[in-house]
Amino acid sequence: MLPIDANEVPCRGVSVASRQSPVRMCGTSFYPAARINLIAVYNTSRWCCRRLLPGFLRKSVTMKTLNVNGQNRKVDVPDDMPLLWVLRDVMEMTGTKFGCGAGLCGACTIHLDGSPARSCITPVSAAAGKRVTTIEAIGKTAAGHKIQQAWKALDVPQCGYCQSGQIMSAAALLAGNPHPSDADIDSAMAGNLCRCGTYSRIRAAIKQAAGEKLADRSTESSPTEA
Repeated sequence: MLPIDANEVPCRGVSVASRQSPVRMCGTSFYPAARINLIAVYNTSRWCCRRLLPGFLRKSVTMKTLNVNGQNRKVDVPDDMPLLWVLRDVMEMTGTKFGCGAGLCGACTIHLDGSPARSCITPVSAAAGKRVTTIEAIGKTAAGHKIQQAWKALDVPQCGYCQSGQIMSAAALLAGNPHPSDADIDSAMAGNLCRCGTYSRIRAAIKQAAGEKLADRSTESSPTEA
């Protein structure tokens, strides 16, 4: 099985910005497609080649124990295999999504010892000895439960593809800062892109989870955050 679903291809767009400054136009995020797709294709093809090569040509594979969502799981994979593929292909935990393959969009965000990390560029060896938390278990934490309830109450998702990563980043923010300011939210969520442009609802949901009273949604302005 290839380490990428048929429906989960690297995002394509118009190259109008640097890697650090994606431009959002009409609620859609456009990436420098050529650069991101080449990185994703390179990383994916390299992993596939190692899987298909005869054993004596492959890199050494060692048994590792990962603590994922509070359970110890043994995996027999190369040290540099991306944690995203371990979660999705080896452990069959598909809540964490593939977005860009280069750590730029945030769709693959998980927690390592409570801190958000991009699993598509995190080698599995870096997760050894740490607590890995994914979207499947974030609702069991106090901050994660509040975030998920606020997400549902305010109907945050549109297509929903990026939302597992959004929730993971928001939960990490709330766990470390129970009453974040607008600047705190901007800083924590800056690496999570939403092609549907749900940024205003994401901000409102984080504030609701933090216990702030919100204005009537009918008076909400259209999303303009960068």
